[in-house]
Amino acid sequence: MKTSAHLVSITSSRYLAVATLFLTASLAWPQAPATGAGGRGGSGRGGGRGLAADPDHPIMPIGTHIPDFTLPGADGKTHSLSEWENAKILAVVFECNHCPVSQIYEGRIKKLYDDYRGKGVALVAINPNNPGSVRLNEEGYTDLEDSLPEMKLRLADRHITWPYLYDGETQITATKFGVVATPHIYLFDQERKLQYQGRIDDNQNETLVKSQDARAALDALLAGKPVPVANTRAFGCSTKWLSKAVGSQSRGAEMEKIKAEPVKLDAAGADELKKLRANSSGKVQVVTFWSTRCASCADSFHDLETTYRMYRLRAFTLVTVATDPVADKPAIMDFLQKQYASGTNLQSSVDHNALQAAFGEKWKSNSLFTEVIAQDGTVIYKKEGKLALPDLLALRRISQAHMPDTGYPGSQAYWQEDFKKSR
Repeated sequence: MKTSAHLVSITSSRYLAVATLFLTASLAWPQAPATGAGGRGGSGRGGGRGLAADPDHPIMPIGTHIPDFTLPGADGKTHSLSEWENAKILAVVFECNHCPVSQIYEGRIKKLYDDYRGKGVALVAINPNNPGSVRLNEEGYTDLEDSLPEMKLRLADRHITWPYLYDGETQITATKFGVVATPHIYLFDQERKLQYQGRIDDNQNETLVKSQDARAALDALLAGKPVPVANTRAFGCSTKWLSKAVGSQSRGAEMEKIKAEPVKLDAAGADELKKLRANSSGKVQVVTFWSTRCASCADSFHDLETTYRMYRLRAFTLVTVATDPVADKPAIMDFLQKQYASGTNLQSSVDHNALQAAFGEKWKSNSLFTEVIAQDGTVIYKKEGKLALPDLLALRRISQAHMPDTGYPGSQAYWQEDFKKSR
């Protein structure tokens, strides 16, 4: 059994600074993103054919004049197209919070912004997605959903300096552009006519990029030359249109399936608790000890179950351990069933002192205690008491930093960067 060498402080000022922001349905609600070149639904390795346009949302043709828009930003301000009327070129990039490909391209978007803003190029990012159209199992690579309040959290956490606007409520602007995926970039000349649309480059694995399509288009426009290739296919996570909020592929339908999953409760003695702490699962393992006598446990339990539903298709598992006496099993089962807790649920068959001795940690009786254990048995996070917003986000980020990419080269590095900043 290893002890923690890298426990993360849960009082990081960076998390506390955004803790009061409202977090919407993501924390109450799970990504197997549909991609054409880098993720489930496509090649899973980046590069290649990209996604076809949605017939209900055709891509804006080359030569089209940019449509006007006024949208709320993650900076708390409202932004209109007229703000960038003096720019030589306007780049509009559609990106989002939840998509791993969009996250991976965040750094490349920053490079575009930094490299070209001194040359008269303005860059504006827009999130086209409606959060109600994203299933829980489509959020397997994120800590946050695609709502405006959560965009504010991403802006603060990742220090995004370019305008990041929200169109998910009505999707009027995204519909006019015909956004295929996140990311998807559009370049407009000084007359604001579209001269390039599609991918930023040809491979989500940055080390394998051979064609810098957006940069080539920008360089041509700045030099007064025709864009060499005006249309390419964007790849990433498909746009989550409002229409996806209903039907067999909706979040509601997914939740009905979750509610139908069986809920089980098994007894765990000292030996089982020792094995639990050693973590032989081969996955990042979250263990939470809770009690029906704990008034603050319910909200945190719900958020942990949501996290499990988001990440359970990956190398991640959640084990809940009830610390109430054996006689309280009916009350424990009632609680678990109301939470639709279909993962691994245990009830300690030993008293509190023996339980803590077996697991190797100490916390107050009848309170919540949560620990994240990496695949090698190292404790990478622990928290006694309620998992408030900054704690929950820290748990999600740290967990992702220790899970393999599984089809998204660069995803683990993205979260490792966040993990290192929080240490």
